[in-house]
Amino acid sequence: MKKYLIITAILLTAGYVYAQNGTNYDEAKVPKYILPDVLKCDNGKQVKTAKEWEELRRPEVLEIFTSQVFGRTPAEKIPVVYETLTENANAFGGKATSRQVKFTFTGNNTTLEAILLLIIPNKRQGKAPVFVGYNFKGNHSVCNEPEIFFPPQFHKFKPATDPDWVRGCQASRWSIELLLNRGYAIATMCYHDIYPDVEGFRDRSAAALFSDYKSASSRSDEWQAIGAWAWGSSRIVDYLETVPEIDANRIALMGHSRQGKAALWAGVQDTRFKIVISNDSGEGGAALSKRIFGETIRNVSSIKPFWFCPAYSQYADNELNMPFDHHELLALIAPRILYVASAAEDLWADPKGEYLSAYHASPVYKLYGLHGLDSATPPAIHQPILNDVGYHIRAGVHDVTEYDWLMFLDFADRHFGIGQ
Repeated sequence: MKKYLIITAILLTAGYVYAQNGTNYDEAKVPKYILPDVLKCDNGKQVKTAKEWEELRRPEVLEIFTSQVFGRTPAEKIPVVYETLTENANAFGGKATSRQVKFTFTGNNTTLEAILLLIIPNKRQGKAPVFVGYNFKGNHSVCNEPEIFFPPQFHKFKPATDPDWVRGCQASRWSIELLLNRGYAIATMCYHDIYPDVEGFRDRSAAALFSDYKSASSRSDEWQAIGAWAWGSSRIVDYLETVPEIDANRIALMGHSRQGKAALWAGVQDTRFKIVISNDSGEGGAALSKRIFGETIRNVSSIKPFWFCPAYSQYADNELNMPFDHHELLALIAPRILYVASAAEDLWADPKGEYLSAYHASPVYKLYGLHGLDSATPPAIHQPILNDVGYHIRAGVHDVTEYDWLMFLDFADRHFGIGQ
């Protein structure tokens, strides 16, 4: 019964749709706000070069998001063993080779297992570039290939026909054959494997692997779910660097919704991600908090208090007094390439705030001679911008669609030099 309750809680959380009374969706009610100057150091010095950014200002901004938003990622190295469980050289009608690889992490008298699904195009020129990203409902949910594991615990408690967990139930979010046809590999893992997205499950997460697990729990900068998911994305890259068919110099990280938040934080910390893509990441991700539009810090702190470090909640209903905002988070990714995607009907994630955040991060990209966003006015629907800081807004709701993937692929082709 205990195991049944655990699994049910995870499933309900994964499918939960948030609705909040009193949420502002009116541009006329956005308060006047002043964004901190991303190029102004704490001592008042104005940064004018990439070298000054890296040596003076970037460490200050990184410390803000470490201590006030996502928490401090432990530096301790956790041992891991990789085991290839299956390999199918004829996957997707012969278009790809699929592998299911079990990661077994051990540390602090704790063992954690996670399964990576790696899909490599059979038709490619040399090593394949790769998109890395978490899925929400298990690796079996991203496609209809019969050999992809349906997590065994769900067989006992959920029928195979359950629409919330059936094989391929989120295949529309992955456009795998499109990626394969364009020559890209896909590396995906269920985010619950790294940190179950349920209150009170920290003992079953990657956080429990670290020797300071208990002592860190009283700190205001204690890392939690988003920090752990970001850490897990980097562990996927560790493995990909061992795969001869993968081009480890052309790795793109894509995250949707809460995983868009985690993707940004992973991209900030790990320079091996050459392209970082945030899709509908909203509050705590790409969106500007000070606009107080759609999801707010109060919302995210009450809905999922274990996503962010405890210090972040001090800014609930206090966004205008925050000494930072999320354009500075996006700026930390420079000079690596950044893409932000929004959906017109996803007001909860504040599409305009996501665009403005990328726009206000652009001065840091300019220090490197890169091309950010030129205008404070967002583009029209389906008018993508594919600069070194890219952006699109599409029709529709909070989701990942084929249109999104087409734009991500065009962006990646451009910046990975594919087809040029």
